[in-house]
Amino acid sequence: MIELLFYPSPNGQKVAIALEEMGLPYQVTFVDITRGAQFDPGFLKISPNNKIPAMIDHAAPDGPLALFESGAILVYLAERSGQFLPSPAAARYTCLQWLFWQVGGLGPMAGQAHHFRAFASEQVPYGIKRYTDEVNRLYGVLERQLSLHPFMAGDYSIADMATWPWITHHERQGQSLSDFPQIARWYAAMAARPAVQRAVSLGHERHADAIGHQHLYGQTAARVNAAAGTAPATPDHVPPPATSRGTGVP
Repeated sequence: MIELLFYPSPNGQKVAIALEEMGLPYQVTFVDITRGAQFDPGFLKISPNNKIPAMIDHAAPDGPLALFESGAILVYLAERSGQFLPSPAAARYTCLQWLFWQVGGLGPMAGQAHHFRAFASEQVPYGIKRYTDEVNRLYGVLERQLSLHPFMAGDYSIADMATWPWITHHERQGQSLSDFPQIARWYAAMAARPAVQRAVSLGHERHADAIGHQHLYGQTAARVNAAAGTAPATPDHVPPPATSRGTGVP
């Protein structure tokens, strides 16, 4: 059984989409990052970057395998299932380069746009313009690619699964899909997929209240260490509540 340590943000949703698309049975352990669960010593054993998602494959061939970083998790799941990551070198690296484009470009830049446009405690016009413009540029890159192919890497792949949850929040990023007809076409096709709908049904992220802001923003090494405390990291993973998902049918 695969255990997904999850919060319903874009990065969490991309792994849930992959698990649903691949038909892999999994169990969800909810990690409430708005209440500091990401600093639990047990969670930090699995995700030392104190971010979601993380994953434990309790049935891995060489024993339980823990992973953090959504891109690494997606590659692992694709290889484990034999789906959505082509084997031929040219197609494989086309897929991986678009996955890394999302992980290294669209995700971080859209996240900064989210912060400065919606979550910052003060208005910073330079930050708002800087990241809104950069996300717009990245949407243009995606638009051009989707004008040539039905999906990002040609066939449907983990690159699409990684990117779609970030496009869900286009309005928060200051973007309109009416400006990007190919993205709009692709976005609607993805949204209609039953596996995507099942993943989205796991929940929606909450707008952080004052307590959530303390846990999500202004993190430094010292603050993370203080939040994690000094207790030894003995738990194997974050405890339940957990929910079993996945039918084994793609």
